[in-house]
Formats: sequence, C-alpha cells, structure tokens
Amino acid sequence: MIARIWRAAATRDKAALYQHHFATRVVPHLQAIDGFAGASLLRRDVEGGAEVLALTLWQDLDSIRAFTGPDPGKAIVDPDAQAMLTSFDATAANYEVVVEAGPDIGSAADQIERST
Repeated sequence: MIARIWRAAATRDKAALYQHHFATRVVPHLQAIDGFAGASLLRRDVEGGAEVLALTLWQDLDSIRAFTGPDPGKAIVDPDAQAMLTSFDATAANYEVVVEAGPDIGSAADQIERST
C-alpha cells in the first residue's frame, strides 16, 4: 500500500470551497481508477488562512501512475482547484505504508515482525 501526500493553502473561505471540490470532483475521479484505496482531506486553520493536506491510498505505484502519468511524484491540480488555492505543492510525496493500526487490522508489532 502506498500513501500519497499533497499540501496546499487557501483563504478560509476558499478552503471550504476546495473541500467541496475535493469531495465532489476529485474523489469520484479517483474512485474510478483501479488500485485506488481511499482518500482523506485534512485541514487546519492558520493565521491568514488554512492549510489542506490530501492523503490518498493506493495499491502500488502503478496505480498512482494511472492517475499521474509516468511521474508518480507529480501533483495533479486542475485549473478550477488552482483558482481556489493561494499556493500548492507541484509534487506529492509517496510513502510505503509499513504499519497500520485500527480496530480490525491486528497488532502493529506483528506487522513489523512480518516486514523485517
């Protein structure tokens, strides 16, 4: 599993618009891609605006390439989204998920033992 992280900033009003854009346009697009495994949009208000962090989950880098094209580190930010943001990263970071925790996942320690 790969976690993909991308960051942006907006005014507070535009951050609310971006949240709607993410939920109604980005997520449905991602759901149509084989290997997409989930998405979350995180927000924190800061002085002068808001920061957003998009976290998407993918089966593997090939799944991400189905979204980005040949460069899995490239951020995909459509013009409508760009108009809502005061700044955004041109790249996204892709991390291998090595430990997961949750009520139905099992022991995090067992995951470490299996991966080493």
